[in-house]
Amino acid sequence: MAAPRVSVVIPAYNEGDYIIPVLDRLLEAVAVACEIAVVVDDPEDCTVAPIEKYADDRVSWLHNTYGRGPANAIRFGIDAASAPVSVVTMADGCDDARQIDDLVRLVERGVAVAAASRYMAGGQQVGGPFLKGKLSSLAGRSLGLLAQVGTRDATNSFKAYSTEFVRSVGIESRAGFEIGIELTAKARRLRLPVAEIPTIWLDRQQGVSNFKMVQWIPKYLRWYLFAFGPKLTREQIRDRQTGEG
Repeated sequence: MAAPRVSVVIPAYNEGDYIIPVLDRLLEAVAVACEIAVVVDDPEDCTVAPIEKYADDRVSWLHNTYGRGPANAIRFGIDAASAPVSVVTMADGCDDARQIDDLVRLVERGVAVAAASRYMAGGQQVGGPFLKGKLSSLAGRSLGLLAQVGTRDATNSFKAYSTEFVRSVGIESRAGFEIGIELTAKARRLRLPVAEIPTIWLDRQQGVSNFKMVQWIPKYLRWYLFAFGPKLTREQIRDRQTGEG
């Protein structure tokens, strides 16, 4: 098997057999050499058994030992990635796997973050809670316009990253899905290029969402405000995490 060009990281929690069609669509859609890691908090998670039976050696599961929750699962998955590009996508099938190749190629051309955008021309969000959608749209569009972050959908988790970029700046998020806006904001503060392509997001058709809007809004707000600051160096970004700056 060719060395992977992209590591696809999927945080999962009790998806069970619902993960199978998501994996099927990924492997059907992604043409570049890939590895797919489904990251769970507990080896007894019901997502594990279907993956162990899955007949493709590009797919594996990882036990996240960084702490519970999607942010820690994503951190763990990217730290374990072997490819120079990491893509984060969800286990619920809401994201369009056909766009992963284009996102990967944008990173290979030099962007730090390549975003799949629901809020640019050609993008769309279909379904989902009304208030969540409106807040996400407002945050994404205003960041794109006012902070010039390079995308109108900083809050979307469906993004490709330079693996080296993520490891060099670190991930501070420890709770929900705010990693997407955190890394976009850090790329903006470093003045690194961010690009976007339109995507159509479809609300999950099976299972139950684990998104906790009220609990996670303050964490999104932290990174929203961070995006407006002056230019930083990678050393300054790292110092923030160690409390030295």
